Amino acid sequence: MTRTLIKARTVLTMNDQGGIFEPGYLLIEGSSILAVGRPEEVPQDGVTEVIDFSDRLVMPGLINAHAHTPMSLFRGLAEGVSLFTMDGFINCLRRLEAAADSTMVPAAVEVSCAEMIRTGTTCFADQYFYMKDIYPVVNRSGLRATLAYGIVELGDEDSRQREIRSVTEFLESFSDHPRIKGWVGPHAFFVDNSEEVIALELALARRFSTGLHIHFATSSEEEDYCQAKFGVSAVERMKQLGILEFPLIAAHAITVPEIDYAILAASPFTAVICASSSMRSGFPAAPVRAMREAGINLAIGTDNVANANSYDLFREMDIAAKLQVYRESEPGAIPASEILEMATLGGARALGWEDKIGSLEPGKLADLIALDLTDIGWGPKGAQDLYTAIVYAISGMHVTDVMVDGRWLLKDKAWKTVDYAGAVNQMNQDYRRLDANLNRV
Repeated sequence: MTRTLIKARTVLTMNDQGGIFEPGYLLIEGSSILAVGRPEEVPQDGVTEVIDFSDRLVMPGLINAHAHTPMSLFRGLAEGVSLFTMDGFINCLRRLEAAADSTMVPAAVEVSCAEMIRTGTTCFADQYFYMKDIYPVVNRSGLRATLAYGIVELGDEDSRQREIRSVTEFLESFSDHPRIKGWVGPHAFFVDNSEEVIALELALARRFSTGLHIHFATSSEEEDYCQAKFGVSAVERMKQLGILEFPLIAAHAITVPEIDYAILAASPFTAVICASSSMRSGFPAAPVRAMREAGINLAIGTDNVANANSYDLFREMDIAAKLQVYRESEPGAIPASEILEMATLGGARALGWEDKIGSLEPGKLADLIALDLTDIGWGPKGAQDLYTAIVYAISGMHVTDVMVDGRWLLKDKAWKTVDYAGAVNQMNQDYRRLDANLNRV
């Protein structure tokens, strides 16, 4: 088995001790980290490969906790539209999806995977339909992922049966996979998923021991519905139904009443902050500081790129942090180290992989990225701490190398597992067919 020694100018571990080593060494055997620390602390016996990263920073790969990979095909087609409203969802997004078909999915997914790899994401949580077409592309890419089959029912019996049948077939197709998990993806409880389908979704989550990936509290729709029909909050109704017993990724979480924070903090619940899509849809910032202080797990996601536009999670961290300053009217409202923690360990906890990824520690998997320290934005040394530089001063384009499970997906800025140029060419052809379909309506 290959034993690789990485010699880096800086290693940022994101471990509980806030370990930063300058210089730092990592010893990797197969897919696992054996040792990390100062050069004199890392054994070098049996090393079969040495990687010289003397001009680079090595850190954990970023985790995108909410994405819709096929929607690269729709990038730029939702300008001036709020996809957080029912009107935008039905009359823009669903119109685009109705004009697409499964043959258009693989190229768009490969483009999305390539962009995530290039900008330092090593793991992501996807929610969409067409999962049988998404899965093979993600598998080939080498990325780590939870793939949640998206369910939109709108109270229709035929849709309910079709969607449940599709997600069941998808989950049944899974065997143990080292990098990919199948999840259930109700689009939005109480909004386009009725209680009838919720019961079926929970049965599937229980049967397959998996989690639920939803959109939640982008506005007051769920809250208004549950207060009017049941006389309780949406969170309280979710607790009554048993939803909060399952790992739950909740994208956006903008309007959750503060009185419900304690319930969520005591549950395997993660609020995924998608700052760019909130801003682009004209919606306010989520109350990150209050949720964090209450003990709710937080992660960061890009959401769709139909109008959020970018998979660069470094860019997303920068926007999320600045948006919180604006929301709280307080400089440094959320420390840069906490923003980075959301994009690493917070995402790992959300996906149930906190014992495997999210930090660089012995026994964890070798999911890591390297960034060019000779590029712009870093200096002067000591003037801004490392976390500040990572969150505010650089971008995903500083990433030079990406490893997942001990395998290089990007080496010296060259993709090793995806054909980006070919995927872009195919996606452009697919778009011409999509556009023709839209013009026929």
